[in-house]
Amino acid sequence: MVDEMVLTVIARDRPGLVKALSEMIAQHGGNWIDSSMARLGGEFAGILRVSVPSSESDALEAALGRLGDAGISVAIRKGGTSTAARVGRHVRLELTGVDHPGIIHRISSALSALNISIDELETRVFTGSMSGEPMFQAKAEIVVPEGVEEANLRTTLEALAKDLMVDVELAAV
Repeated sequence: MVDEMVLTVIARDRPGLVKALSEMIAQHGGNWIDSSMARLGGEFAGILRVSVPSSESDALEAALGRLGDAGISVAIRKGGTSTAARVGRHVRLELTGVDHPGIIHRISSALSALNISIDELETRVFTGSMSGEPMFQAKAEIVVPEGVEEANLRTTLEALAKDLMVDVELAAV
């Protein structure tokens, strides 16, 4: 039998972090399935899904806990065995505009009101090439459930974009 775990990892960024994690997983017969990792503000942050033989599950959990002694914080969620895709149309949402607080809150609130879930989200702030102002960019993959018309989604996002003074683009995935 096999157990699945979802791990969230955070540590001061330095060489060898992924090696330490992968080594621990391999030592317990585990398999690295999915992951998303990045360097954010000098910190290494990641989320990954692993499978491990049930007989090694508790030992792996204990070993991952000991990584805290090396400054690697690992939170573990067991039992995430569902790999079923969310039902609905997958749509790519891109947003760019002058940075200011509240953009993600406003967009995520509008999506939630339409029962739209966010599968992936990447954001960044960068310096505008012409103005030198801080610019905000978000790229997301969203899942639009049946019954939500694309025209309604576009109207909602366009009104919000005008209010937030950002550009919004939607494209089928």
